[in-house]
Amino acid sequence: MITLEEFIEKFKEIQNMGWVKTHRKGTTGIGKTLEDLLGIRENNIQGPDFGKYELKSKRKNANSMLTLITKSPDIPDKANTQLRLKFGYSSNAYNNNEKVLHTTLTATKFTQISNTGHSLKVVCDESKISIVSENNTIEASWDIDSLKDVMTKKLGDQFVFVRAESKGTGEDEEFLFTEAYLLDGFNSDAIINLVKTGDILVDLRIGQYHSGKNKGKTHDHGTGFRIFEKSYHLIFNIKKIA
Repeated sequence: MITLEEFIEKFKEIQNMGWVKTHRKGTTGIGKTLEDLLGIRENNIQGPDFGKYELKSKRKNANSMLTLITKSPDIPDKANTQLRLKFGYSSNAYNNNEKVLHTTLTATKFTQISNTGHSLKVVCDESKISIVSENNTIEASWDIDSLKDVMTKKLGDQFVFVRAESKGTGEDEEFLFTEAYLLDGFNSDAIINLVKTGDILVDLRIGQYHSGKNKGKTHDHGTGFRIFEKSYHLIFNIKKIA
């Protein structure tokens, strides 16, 4: 599948399937299920999912945001490990004393980190986006030009956005894929202002490996730049296609 017309044809078949059981439990289940139904092989490559199109999906009844890209901070080296060890907290999901750091940061206020006494926020200027701690120390940062380049390559000139209803939880969650949109005209110059206004947030999902030789070491589950659906029109042109 490489053309938009081929996608629309396959997506209409998926719409007609009705409710489909998730192919993976958790937040990434919707994307995994849609890719499997479309015959798209899962990958972590910074590029389009099919043809020239990146594919994104979202639950209708969730307050989640659209992930534009996932990218670890540029500075310092091994930034995610440093953030996890300095600001993380213990988790019942692991049988050890190692920390995790799962939180969503905004530029509009400090976010309290669970049971640590620490707080973090995002600060943005013309050259970089930074994570700043409660004493206004820059803990990690991304080069803004590098971010724009990665976003442009990942999203391309156009990408497809799919919405679905959902019911159930975990392994029993089901999706009803209802509509698809074509988004284009990506405006990377709007990123700075949208970060400053809190329309784009930084989602830290820094965990640790459960087992194997890397057990207890940092596992980045996707440090993401995410945008609220109400703000899509600020960086994209939107057209319904199915």
